[in-house]
Amino acid sequence: MLQPISPLPLRPVTPPDTILTDPVRRRAGGAGAIKLFARLCERWGLSIDEQRALLGDVSRPTYHRWRKAAEAGGTVELTRDQMERVSLCLGIEKGLKTIFARDEAGLRWLKAANTDLPFGGHAPIEVMMQGGLFALHRTRAYLDAWRGGR
Repeated sequence: MLQPISPLPLRPVTPPDTILTDPVRRRAGGAGAIKLFARLCERWGLSIDEQRALLGDVSRPTYHRWRKAAEAGGTVELTRDQMERVSLCLGIEKGLKTIFARDEAGLRWLKAANTDLPFGGHAPIEVMMQGGLFALHRTRAYLDAWRGGR
């Protein structure tokens, strides 16, 4: 005869502390994130205004203050949204490097008009700058799918 299974006690699930959810860790990682982001955007050939747009339209003085503090070894406190944007841009770069053998080809793809569904005839970088966090997620997912989810 089968014994009844006793239900497992339910315990609240606490999300893990990550750099996105923990303000202390975001502050500690913010300067490094801004340095990486600025270096990536320079490689992509983006203007300061385009860089600011990718970060969610932060003000010009704020962005310059962040870059200066990051270069000087100071701290930079980014919001969860801004850290997520940096992370998505780094993931997009990883996808480009995986898909394209030459950096120039990846950069060309990023800046060329694209008729695939997520881009609607616009360059992926334009969609990323104008479409907010959702567009960054869609571009990252598009590249992940293209490269086979690796």
